[in-house]
Amino acid sequence: MPSVPSSPDLAHLLGHAERRIVQRLAAVLAEEDCAVEEWRVLSLVGDGRGHPMSEIADHALMPAPSLTKLVDRMVAGNLVHRRPDPHDRRRVLLYLTERGQDLYARAAHRVHADQARLLDALDDGTALARLLPQLTAAAGAEARTASADRPVLT
Repeated sequence: MPSVPSSPDLAHLLGHAERRIVQRLAAVLAEEDCAVEEWRVLSLVGDGRGHPMSEIADHALMPAPSLTKLVDRMVAGNLVHRRPDPHDRRRVLLYLTERGQDLYARAAHRVHADQARLLDALDDGTALARLLPQLTAAAGAEARTASADRPVLT
């Protein structure tokens, strides 16, 4: 496999970069005995505000059944706990435990330091970090527009 993708296809280029960055992230997180999927949960729930499972699944890029199994393991590992939403008792919110807060702080330090090194290696890493969320939003808007423009078959 070539070290740099030869295709000018944006999806291919981004997919190739994503694979390498996730491999790098996994190596950094392994130093804290933390999986990438766990990190994605910790990185959202780490704000202390409590988040519903649907929001966490979207952030963690996981289907709901897989997230439920992961959260069950994280609860068993005393990293997170569930609490009923005070505004809607049908929903459950996820929070970090003290042990989860400690892991989050250690892992966040490692992840942010590694990402800073990676962005510093680019000519304009801050521009890339600023543009990627814009690209994601634009692609999502374009996809919604394209699907709304398709004729409905009856």
